[in-house]
Amino acid sequence: MDQIKLCASDYRFMAVVWESEPVQSGQLVKLCEEKLGWKKSTTYTMVKKLAEKGYLVNENSVVRALISRDEAEAYESEYVVQNTFGGSLPAFIAAFMKGRSLTECEAAEIKRMIDESLEG
Repeated sequence: MDQIKLCASDYRFMAVVWESEPVQSGQLVKLCEEKLGWKKSTTYTMVKKLAEKGYLVNENSVVRALISRDEAEAYESEYVVQNTFGGSLPAFIAAFMKGRSLTECEAAEIKRMIDESLEG
């Protein structure tokens, strides 16, 4: 899948699916009512909409994702870097870090990720 475009409500809905899949559609309705405050019709509309986009499938009243959370987050991150920061990862990190500080553990994890990407 080349592009994964999830607006905020799509992402919140997919998060419920990812946490519960495979999930019976009736159970999904209950979960969306509890977690999102949605009515049955809203949940079924979202199932239909996201199935049409190829992001999930509803077979025999069982809903499961066709894209992973990691895929969606990777696409969204890349989209933000490309369209907001002109593709510059350092510019993105500088904006993200403005006014923040890292713990030693966070810094070590980021360093590990950078080292792995250089090796790889």
